[in-house]
Amino acid sequence: MSESPALDAAQLHCRSLERALGLLCRDGLGRIADWGGRLAAALPAGSRLLAAGNGGSAAQAQHLTAELVGRYQRERPAYSAISLHAETSSMTAIGNDYGFDHVFARQVSAHGRPGDVLLLLSTSGRSANLIAAALAGRAAGLHVWALTGPGPNPLGEAAEEALCVEGDTTATVQETHLVAVHLLCEAFDAVLAAPPGAAAGRRTAPHERVPVDADAVSVNGSLR
Repeated sequence: MSESPALDAAQLHCRSLERALGLLCRDGLGRIADWGGRLAAALPAGSRLLAAGNGGSAAQAQHLTAELVGRYQRERPAYSAISLHAETSSMTAIGNDYGFDHVFARQVSAHGRPGDVLLLLSTSGRSANLIAAALAGRAAGLHVWALTGPGPNPLGEAAEEALCVEGDTTATVQETHLVAVHLLCEAFDAVLAAPPGAAAGRRTAPHERVPVDADAVSVNGSLR
């Protein structure tokens, strides 16, 4: 303990974040690499990514779609990625007419096509509107992925696949989600840049420690 409560709080927060990132590196890189590879196969073939979240998770989802429609680091074509919560007129109309639990599910039913990917972000994994969206996505033939806080949780169970981040606080989970989003972009770009057929047929187990490429997930041995 120091003489500064503010400094103590900051150091505690950083230790919590360091632990969460360590667990993500240990347990989550295989799944992120797998998702990045599958996105790199789906989006250039004409499928799209739909993403959604509430509050800070909405910002994370929109961050991801912006990286895909624009670019992350490498110059590449634009790919179709839509943040459902950014459709404000649809959100408010559906919320008003059907209730807030349906604001994402109805959009998934409207925009989703078999083979598309639906990525749902939630620090709690308990948001009813995201669970409803996961069920709607699976019924429509989308690949439904969830990025959540500690598991098990209802959203992770409703999704086809989930990456559950262990964190001591909501803030720590959210910050770790941002790293996961960037790593997903790293994986996506790395697979697109690989020679044709280099990653064909390669699927990683959820907890397999396989780098997309060592330089794609680290800089000088540490996370971006």
